[in-house]
Amino acid sequence: MFFEFVEMILISHRGNINGKDIDRENHPKYIDEAITKGYDVEVDIHMTEDGFLYLGHDGPQYRITQDWLDKRVDKLWIHCKSFDAMRWFTLIDRFNHFWHQEDDFTLTSRGVIWTYPGKETTPKSICVLPEKNNEKPKKCLGICSDFVVNYKNNEE
Repeated sequence: MFFEFVEMILISHRGNINGKDIDRENHPKYIDEAITKGYDVEVDIHMTEDGFLYLGHDGPQYRITQDWLDKRVDKLWIHCKSFDAMRWFTLIDRFNHFWHQEDDFTLTSRGVIWTYPGKETTPKSICVLPEKNNEKPKKCLGICSDFVVNYKNNEE
């Protein structure tokens, strides 16, 4: 299953749109604020040994349900942070998900190239955190940024 896009996809990194807010990153309400403002959101998801899903970067922080995910299915880019999360999302197979650490790129479940900061992009790539290298995103399908609001009016 492939995405078909007409304009550049703007993805909020963990809910951030105008700079990092570490205390709110991956919080369900923060994610909803970004979605309400028209952005997709990259989220970090863990699954614990007892089978519960949690948002959180370095570990499980905010418990969520499949219903919560279902209501946002078209707006989330799910970064699986544990093997159990990756296995679960692969079995469900309706959510856009991926796994990576420091790979130059990885392929999402919907056939989009998730590109590590500073690496070369293609028209099928998401340019991740271009602000880390002061790069101007080019030849890409979308941008995932802590400052995604800066690209809202500058879509190329």
